[in-house]
Amino acid sequence: MLQLAKPTPFSPAQIRETVQEILASGVLPPIVQAGHPVLRQQAAEYSGQLRSSELEELILLMRRVMHDAPGVGLAAPQLGIPLQLAVLEDRYDVDPETAAVRGRAPLEFLAIVNPSYQAVGHGSAAFYEGCLSLQGLQAVVSRPDRVHLDFTDPGGMPRQQEFSGWQARIVQHETDHLRGMLYIDKAELRSLSTNAEYGARWCHPDIRLAGQELGFLPDTPSA
Repeated sequence: MLQLAKPTPFSPAQIRETVQEILASGVLPPIVQAGHPVLRQQAAEYSGQLRSSELEELILLMRRVMHDAPGVGLAAPQLGIPLQLAVLEDRYDVDPETAAVRGRAPLEFLAIVNPSYQAVGHGSAAFYEGCLSLQGLQAVVSRPDRVHLDFTDPGGMPRQQEFSGWQARIVQHETDHLRGMLYIDKAELRSLSTNAEYGARWCHPDIRLAGQELGFLPDTPSA
């Protein structure tokens, strides 16, 4: 059972000061790595701690950091900001077989505020997953293959949307960050691989070979 993370100790003023310092630096901030306390805290709900112009500027900066990494999602805690905000975008070219097996379709840029998700149905899928805050590692994570997301857009409008396949995985991964969870909390640890080993051995559309060779989920398909 996953342990519930403690709420961030940051006050609204501290959150705003942190954001202002990052925005004023004029450089892309580093991505916080595992072991930093902010990644293990429940981020504060966004409730107007920032001016609308600051929120817009932060979202643009997060998108730049995500592209520079590169990645398909980034949560505010990954920049040391304990605020329930994340950006998502997946426009990378993937070979057709991999895209079909993983249910990977392009995801247009989306900024989500105060998100929460629920599984839709009982389907799940297990694939290798990485994180910009655990550089150099990947592991297999089983997640619901379809989710319903409740969130607020940057303009303050409540929204609901369903995601499936790889998009659902991105949504869950980034929303988990805002609850103080990392993908390794849900991973099959016997699958843990460096990026080099993953690239050399396990970067197949599904996880069957990795499961057989590394001794996890030997008879379970990837979806």
